[in-house]
Amino acid sequence: MPASQTQLQSRLEFALLVAKEASGVILPYYQNPDLEVERKRDTSPVTEADKKAELLIRDRLATAFPDDAILGEEFPDKAGTTGFRWILDPIDGTKSFIHGVPLFGTLIGVEFEEQCVVGVARFPALDEVAYAAQGGGAWWQIGSSEPRRVHVSTVTQLSEATFCMTNPSRWLAMGKQPVLEGLMSSVQLARGWGDCYGHILVATGRAEVMIDPAMNAWDAAALVPIIQEAGGHYVDWNGKPTIYSGNGLSVVPGLKDEILRRLK
Repeated sequence: MPASQTQLQSRLEFALLVAKEASGVILPYYQNPDLEVERKRDTSPVTEADKKAELLIRDRLATAFPDDAILGEEFPDKAGTTGFRWILDPIDGTKSFIHGVPLFGTLIGVEFEEQCVVGVARFPALDEVAYAAQGGGAWWQIGSSEPRRVHVSTVTQLSEATFCMTNPSRWLAMGKQPVLEGLMSSVQLARGWGDCYGHILVATGRAEVMIDPAMNAWDAAALVPIIQEAGGHYVDWNGKPTIYSGNGLSVVPGLKDEILRRLK
């Protein structure tokens, strides 16, 4: 049985509020010369801002939706009984955050029975948020302006596309340098506006392709409903609509087949 619109809407409203609250935790650390950076076991960076923001969200969830499951980047999983699971990335793009680049975001996704149904991507340093619940369209708000419904672009020619990417060195390590070079030479514009911001550029019609060679579930869960409700596709490099393959891309319908052909 699918989740009801009431269940989705209540979780979307909560996610929007708590993501904004998390911004208040994160921003005092942004461009702070005293920011301390730790290294996790996989050598990726983490800061007090990451940890405190996730703890805040978990604390609020314990009151609002105590029986829902939680998967987060920084702390252990929590089991649930409702079929809903919150998937949290308190700061997606921690390297951008550390270097004072404003393209990092707080990602809050919700699964129901293993299907991504709610997503919020808030960019604290930009005061910008994109969000969606299944069946309700994709929305984008900047500052205190009125939210507006967004759609992916209608571009169908790679030569007219803007292509975003994360971590070119990972492409090289995977032996995909010729693919990357081929894409960069085929598109109108190629830029490293990476991590979650690149995917939201696709959802809001400002780019046509965003490709990530390495993604975890918490990097992707919030993006899926936003991309899909905007009329785009979020899939792995084999074209499968999943957040569990370790890589992913957001793409407009008119370029999906061409991009997947090149990646193979």
